[in-house]
Amino acid sequence: MGMTMALPAGVPAHRWRRRASDLLYTRRGLLLLALLTPPLLWFGVVYVGALLVLLANAFFGLDDFTGQVVREFTLKNFVALTEGANIDVALRTIIMAAAVTLASIVLAFPLAYYMARHARGAGKAALYLAVMLPLWSSYLVRLYAWKLLLAKEGAVSWLAAEVHLSWALEALLSLPGIGGQSLSFSTLGTFIVFVYLWLPFMVLPIQAAIERIPGSLIEASGDLGAGPSTTLRRVILPLAMPGIAAGSIFTFSLTLGDYIVPQVIGDSTMYIGQVVYLQQGTAGNVPSAAAFSLVPIVVIGVYLWFARRLGAFDAL
Repeated sequence: MGMTMALPAGVPAHRWRRRASDLLYTRRGLLLLALLTPPLLWFGVVYVGALLVLLANAFFGLDDFTGQVVREFTLKNFVALTEGANIDVALRTIIMAAAVTLASIVLAFPLAYYMARHARGAGKAALYLAVMLPLWSSYLVRLYAWKLLLAKEGAVSWLAAEVHLSWALEALLSLPGIGGQSLSFSTLGTFIVFVYLWLPFMVLPIQAAIERIPGSLIEASGDLGAGPSTTLRRVILPLAMPGIAAGSIFTFSLTLGDYIVPQVIGDSTMYIGQVVYLQQGTAGNVPSAAAFSLVPIVVIGVYLWFARRLGAFDAL
């Protein structure tokens, strides 16, 4: 009744609603604008706005006596990024992210191929469930479960002793750069947990890409005399590359920015996420943390550019 009173006299409310509906139907651009404006405003204010604030803080300094942010333009935070220790942290993180991505591709591709080409019915549903099930549990639960598995008295060490391979595990842990006191206090353990956590994000895009490959192309490759390895190299891999690139976006970026796994699994080796967390949370040096956090943003931006060239966004 209140809506009818607000309208001009003699014009029923349902006629105004019909006019508005006709206007939105005939002018699709207006409808699209009405639908996209709220999320775009949210994206622009929350995400882009936060990045701009972050960028602005990177150009500020910190008073050594009071510990307060000095809002005066300076480049000393970016100069500090060129120090040897900071370069080592950035390179270590990038190498770990690249290694996790490559290992995820190697492990995910056979499973994704089987799911796309051979699995049927209940078997395919079971494989989907097996891939997705870890994502339905808490991140921290899975992380601390792996800490128990990789501990010196954990299941992995027990299994190695049962099959008389303790010597191999000890030799692996003695290797410089990847070893440590146990798998739960080593770079190798950090790598294993990263691969486990992000593997589903690699399997699903590759599976979707392979499923879109017409079976006639694979049959034609065999009819022309190509063997299985040639067909895989010349037909399947190139056509599955968008899915591989799409999955690598997830594994690479998630590893690059994670700071919890290296704190729970691993030794005192520092990664970018840990440095940003310590600078901002413990030291209270927000400008330095803001400058360091721009490193993964730039790296991911370059990576996304290469992934786009490979057609990754066609498989997302």
